[in-house]
Amino acid sequence: MEAVPLVNTKKKLRSGYTTGSCAAAAAKAATSMLLSGVIVNKVSLLTPKGVTLQLTIEDINMSKDSVRCAIRKDSGDDPDVTNGILVYAKVNRIQGNQTIVDGGIGVGRVTLPGLWQKIGEAAINKVPRQMIMQEVTTVCEQMGYDGGLRVIIEIPEGVEIAKRTFNPRLGIEGGISVLGTTGIVEPMSESALIDSIALEIKVKKANGQEILILTPGNYGADFLNETLHIDINKAVKCSNYVGEALDTAVEVGYMKILMVGHVGKFVKLAAGIMNTHSKQADARMEIFLANAALEGANLETLQAIEQAITTDEMISILKQSGHLDSVMKRIMNRIQFYVQHRLGMDIKVGIMVFSVEYGLLGQTEGTEDLIIEEIGDNRVTS
Repeated sequence: MEAVPLVNTKKKLRSGYTTGSCAAAAAKAATSMLLSGVIVNKVSLLTPKGVTLQLTIEDINMSKDSVRCAIRKDSGDDPDVTNGILVYAKVNRIQGNQTIVDGGIGVGRVTLPGLWQKIGEAAINKVPRQMIMQEVTTVCEQMGYDGGLRVIIEIPEGVEIAKRTFNPRLGIEGGISVLGTTGIVEPMSESALIDSIALEIKVKKANGQEILILTPGNYGADFLNETLHIDINKAVKCSNYVGEALDTAVEVGYMKILMVGHVGKFVKLAAGIMNTHSKQADARMEIFLANAALEGANLETLQAIEQAITTDEMISILKQSGHLDSVMKRIMNRIQFYVQHRLGMDIKVGIMVFSVEYGLLGQTEGTEDLIIEEIGDNRVTS
């Protein structure tokens, strides 16, 4: 028997298919059953990527005037919150010769400008909408039907799932979006997250928000809310993708940016590290060590920093040695340099770094002006 390696380091990740593909396939199957009166249990779908899917139809409900059926979402080896949900299409005849596509329960409604759909429309993106129309039209042509149809896409679990997505922040209420540009879910969650961050930045710009507020995550959001008294709904959580968020800000024309982040993330910016995930780079200790040395810290202090595990430990050491303020000033200057270099000199940026234990640690020149512009003359104190 041939030996089998314990770890397959070259495993190919399995792709899945999008909610858009599910909706189009369900609409195709429901239309076929409505016009033929014959139940079908499988449906094929050619995706925009050129991949043909063979999908099982579930939960079929037929009547004389309408058919409702579902396709189960499969996200492949990149499972998200929609993995395993049922995406329904309900198709019924209507007067005239038009095909109308709309969203029902669990499909969000657009409430803010800046998205592809108009305000009030169902959050069914452009490509999925085209896929649905194409599949329904093809079935009608094959069966010689030239009347009107109404296609309602429903995702019953979408109401609850939406609460765990970016949708409410993007101005999509009541459900999730029907998404997909290729019809296939590629196992690249990092890419999907970056796209979501970029979309949120674009939506805020389209809605007239003049100052873009960026923070990596929940610590920053809490600091914005509790210390700066800034509405966290105005902020974009950029996770580790600071560089990509700044690039999008430039792309959409932001001229004022306020960045607020925990020292554990933002200290990395002082070395020009714009993806702050630990798998990309750490360098927190090295940054504190180098800047402490430049500020004249003695060997004992530098060795203590080198042995420290957390940034709060490093801050405590610098505080005890009397170097914290000067080191943080130097670090903030380097952060400003790299961020401004990424953005360009025409964009006004303010950057604030804090620690949960020690509070405000440093801010760049102009930060306070942006905060005052955002919330009024309630100056920030440490």
